[in-house]
Amino acid sequence: MKPTKLMLCITAVGLLSGGAEAQTWPTKPLKAIVPVAAGSSTDIIPRVVLEHLSPQLGQPIVVENRTGAGGSVGTASVAKSDPDGYTILVHGSAHTIAPALYPKLPYDPAVDFAAVVPLGISPNVLVVSPASAFKSVGDLLAAAKAKPGSLNFSSVGVGTATHLSAERFLHSAGIKAVHVPFRGGAEAMLEAITGRVDFFFGPVGLVLANVREGKLIALAVNSPQRAVALPEVPTTQEAGVANAEYPIWYGFFLPAKTPREIVNKLNGETIKTLQAPALREKLTKLGVDPMVMAPYEFDAHVRSEIALNAALVKAIGLTPE
Repeated sequence: MKPTKLMLCITAVGLLSGGAEAQTWPTKPLKAIVPVAAGSSTDIIPRVVLEHLSPQLGQPIVVENRTGAGGSVGTASVAKSDPDGYTILVHGSAHTIAPALYPKLPYDPAVDFAAVVPLGISPNVLVVSPASAFKSVGDLLAAAKAKPGSLNFSSVGVGTATHLSAERFLHSAGIKAVHVPFRGGAEAMLEAITGRVDFFFGPVGLVLANVREGKLIALAVNSPQRAVALPEVPTTQEAGVANAEYPIWYGFFLPAKTPREIVNKLNGETIKTLQAPALREKLTKLGVDPMVMAPYEFDAHVRSEIALNAALVKAIGLTPE
């Protein structure tokens, strides 16, 4: 059936109105959904950014922690929300881990979301006790190879970024170690401080104070570049382990069908906000380094990490729930 003039006119009006709406967006308060509990780095760091982004956009941004089912409850609610740019998903690296751990997710992170903008990247730091015999990554690798399976490491739980950071390092180095999971970062870090575990991969913001006070020794950071807060600490690549990068990142997402004009505008306004010296200083103190990407670059990064995490989970034999 050929389209009528009326149908063509209606389509044209719809496109024009959609473009006009995108140009004026936002005209009302926004809602930011955080699918994890308050107090975690995925909650704290984006809140700092949102506080500065609100005046940049000229609208209030209401932050809501909507937890449950490993973060899938809050994430799914955004996937099903109106694609008008007024409901933002605030998430981190766990967004790309979920498909490998939970094959029956009520959403597809690669399909149901438009990746908008990363807020920054936080390297995980390989730390050991000052009393440890390991003074370098080379020392740790030598011990692991001399007695396979004799070393152990702590994390904040199975399938978390701290766990998979260590697994990525072990897999890339071709060594084995026993995983000892804990409920929180403070516990996992304390085990490393006391030497009850051999090592821990912790976010810069978590371990920084103890590294500076000499309660922990930093052997490497698992980011492509050295951490701004720890410039003297080599990367895993520099320390002799290739393909072991597994830093934590934080970012904004919108429902997939959100107009690209809105996606691009939120990206641009957020990048402007992140460049402000006052905010940059706050993020640096929290151990967050810049990670500037256009939406299409961030989207490609997310898709790449989904595939990498799936491969890693399979390689280490981690059983999905």
